[in-house]
Amino acid sequence: MKLSLATRIFLGYAVVLVTFGAVSLFSVAELHRNQQEIRLVSQGYLQLSQDAAALETFHTSQGKDTERLVDEQNVETRRALIRLARMYTPQLISQRLSTTRATARDILTYAPESELAFVRELETRFKELEKQYTAHGRTAEAVFTVLASDQLDRAQVAASTTELRQVEASIGRELRALRTILDNRIRERVDRAEEHERRTGLAIITLSLVAVGVGLGATLLSARTLRPVRTLIEGVSRIGKGDYTAQLGVQGEDEVAVLAREFDAMARSLQARESQLKAQAEALARAEQLAAVGRISAQVAHEVRNPLSSIGLNVEMIGDALARASFSTEEEKHEAQELLTAVTREVDRLTDVTEQYLRMARPPKPTLVSEDVTEVLGGVLDFAREELERAGVEVVRNFAPDTPPVLADEGQLRQVFLNLLRNSREAMPDGGRLTVSTRGLEKEVEITVQDTGRGMTEVVRERLFEPFFSTKEGGTGLGLSVSQQILQAHGGTLACQSQPGEGTTFVLRLPRA
Repeated sequence: MKLSLATRIFLGYAVVLVTFGAVSLFSVAELHRNQQEIRLVSQGYLQLSQDAAALETFHTSQGKDTERLVDEQNVETRRALIRLARMYTPQLISQRLSTTRATARDILTYAPESELAFVRELETRFKELEKQYTAHGRTAEAVFTVLASDQLDRAQVAASTTELRQVEASIGRELRALRTILDNRIRERVDRAEEHERRTGLAIITLSLVAVGVGLGATLLSARTLRPVRTLIEGVSRIGKGDYTAQLGVQGEDEVAVLAREFDAMARSLQARESQLKAQAEALARAEQLAAVGRISAQVAHEVRNPLSSIGLNVEMIGDALARASFSTEEEKHEAQELLTAVTREVDRLTDVTEQYLRMARPPKPTLVSEDVTEVLGGVLDFAREELERAGVEVVRNFAPDTPPVLADEGQLRQVFLNLLRNSREAMPDGGRLTVSTRGLEKEVEITVQDTGRGMTEVVRERLFEPFFSTKEGGTGLGLSVSQQILQAHGGTLACQSQPGEGTTFVLRLPRA
């Protein structure tokens, strides 16, 4: 099951809250337990120990008072002391024992389960002590009766006193045993409480460290989960600045990863759209440039073409006249004919330039019919064979046997091929290899013209199809521009791939018939 981003973050912090809550509950529980332990010792066992100590002190004083009575010689004084003992001693003992039993019963209400048996044992001992004090009261009363008489019977006093001392000794031993048991229990509980407190402290520290670790883990997990958001923000910022090459590459299946992939797709679409708009803008600028240059070229060509025709006609007439004329020497006649030949050659060159200008200014609309592109290419290569051989260029024909026909105007297509062959030949002044290939694509036919010449730089390649741009001395810079214009009119494309020193490859694509 794949959890969403919000769910993962919520679960992470829920784990943190549960962990800290568990630590807090454990701490509160242990604190409550320590409070119970302190109450058991301070308000329970310690109070019982103090009550037992008070009883022991009172019991010791009572024994001394009994010895004083026995030793007192004055009858009236003995009787006064006996009245005081009868009035206060039972009442004080009863109050002390009642307080002790109440403390024991109170301990039973809050003592832990493990202490109930001990507290009940204490309660039983105090009940037994109460019985002993009852017996002590009867024995003491018998001694008081003997001592209150006018004539003391020393034998009877000695017997009563002996029995009383035995009861007092038994009570004293019980009180000391109670104090010893309580003191040992107090030390045991204190030691146990200290050990438990130490273990509890270590447990709380350990659990706190675990809770802190869980919190840090949840924070790191949240930071890692939200890291793509920062990457997404940076990508959006780059897109906002016009950099459409931003690609986030976020992996995963959560919302941020899906959003990042959609963002990457959008960036690629924007980049493609920008490239398309840039190409359209360049094509529009080139078309406007060609239109403007074409209008000027047409006007210039029109103004130059007619005088050139007249000049050419007059040169022919002069040539005919020179053929009939007589010269004093053959050298003069030969020199005059060479001058006329040079004029005729320049007139022909200018006429060819004006024709190129006119073709660029008013390109004829192609008549598209099904043509065998390999046949057209073969005819052009046969036509240019002698020229290429003289330049030392080896031609390699790599025509695919299943090359499909194309929709093209044969005349204009031949013009494009001748321009490309001429450029390749001029790029290899010392000779080289020219490879012409064809292959069929899904909807187009691709023709490549590859030479092993000097190649060109990126700056030159970017301006290669601009009108009047030429790297050759005396070049018009119209051949490739007109060729691209012709292919665009055919619904095809013309592209160039080149590196300095690695040759040049022209790639033509024409629609299949």
